[in-house]
Amino acid sequence: MAGLELALAVNGSLDDVRSRLVHRTAAPPGTEPLSVGVVGLGYVGLPTALGLYARGVPAIGVDVSAERLAAIRTGTVDLPDDDRSALATALDAGGLRLTDDPALLSDVDAVVVCVPTPVDRHRVPDTAALRAACTAVVEHARAGQTIVLTSTSYVGTTREMLIEPLQRRGLRVGVDVCVAFSPERIDPGVPAHRQRETPRLVGGETPRCSERAARLIGYLTDAVYAVSTPEAAELAKLYENVYRAVNLALANEIADICGHLALDPIEVTTAAATKPYGFLACFPGPGVGGHCIPCDPHYLLWQLRTAAHPAPLIEQAMTAIAGRPRRVVARAVELLADTGGSLRGARILVVGVSYKPGVRDLRGSSALDILAELARRGAEVHYHDPLVPDCTLPDGTRLLTETDPQGTDWDLVLIHTVHPGVEYGWAAGCPRVLDATYRFDLAPHRQLV
Repeated sequence: MAGLELALAVNGSLDDVRSRLVHRTAAPPGTEPLSVGVVGLGYVGLPTALGLYARGVPAIGVDVSAERLAAIRTGTVDLPDDDRSALATALDAGGLRLTDDPALLSDVDAVVVCVPTPVDRHRVPDTAALRAACTAVVEHARAGQTIVLTSTSYVGTTREMLIEPLQRRGLRVGVDVCVAFSPERIDPGVPAHRQRETPRLVGGETPRCSERAARLIGYLTDAVYAVSTPEAAELAKLYENVYRAVNLALANEIADICGHLALDPIEVTTAAATKPYGFLACFPGPGVGGHCIPCDPHYLLWQLRTAAHPAPLIEQAMTAIAGRPRRVVARAVELLADTGGSLRGARILVVGVSYKPGVRDLRGSSALDILAELARRGAEVHYHDPLVPDCTLPDGTRLLTETDPQGTDWDLVLIHTVHPGVEYGWAAGCPRVLDATYRFDLAPHRQLV
């Protein structure tokens, strides 16, 4: 396809990839949606609305949280500076309207559902928000609309929550309305992974559904890859994050092996990554956080368990990921004991509590589990994170960030998340520095997890 080069290899062939790619630089007049409703204005929905506005498509943003809507109106949301400026422009120009009333969805030509799909404390999928959003979309759907679900969930979700309810309403999918699944691929805090340059999948209920959905998603990205069904797209998304989870669990295991053999896991991983094929570099850390990898694989595992279908590799990877914070705490205990200290009563400062550098997001952050476990075992815990003024531990304990920490104030400084542009040289003044990032070079005496 002219003007498009996509660096993908599927079983060694790009021909099949290109045959399923839709690449559009211009739209035939009168064939595109005139307005779009974006349901859910979180880390996916808000950038989606802004991406549409950037291409001249007005959007209505629907969110049930009055607090979230207020934060968007005031610009106090976690966005890059250029997106924050675009948000202000879109709101001022009326290109993005905000509401908590889903009835307004009947006025738009297309609807994109972008609500969160977390797991509960037992790692069981929590689909309450998704079901409520889809119910509202179905209730207010009208003939002529294109409806695209982007939220990651178990295989069959699009059919169960959208296609079948729409048909029960008397709307023929593929004729009266078009429905597809197109999983989000947002990577917060990573400027190199911009929405426009990231290919998207589309799986429609019919070829016409796929075509209409691809036209809509084409406003957000230059490359849309079509699969045969919504279910194929749903499993592809789960596979993406399962793949990442398995590799991260392996990276942490290799790091522990490197510690046993007195080797640097970053050096070893970087060396292995010089191989130009067959190896994806994943680096170890204090845990796996965020809104995707600690959650999404459990949607697949939950579905497979209901059918008594085993997935031992995925199960083991997720167990290892869940146990990583305890390994970090155990290493802190070892480091204190090796230098004549004790965890009980020790003043410990955790540096960085967001789940990744450059974001304020605490969802799934291993720092919260590490702080909670340290406190449970008798340590006096504090944290320093200039992006996160306060945080709440799983037991309800609320902590405030240490705004001006000094290394000499602590028995142990534990490096969890290092934000770009922040000064951390003070940490070298602490006699014990435990580096859970494996890359903190400002304290020569640091010890690795």
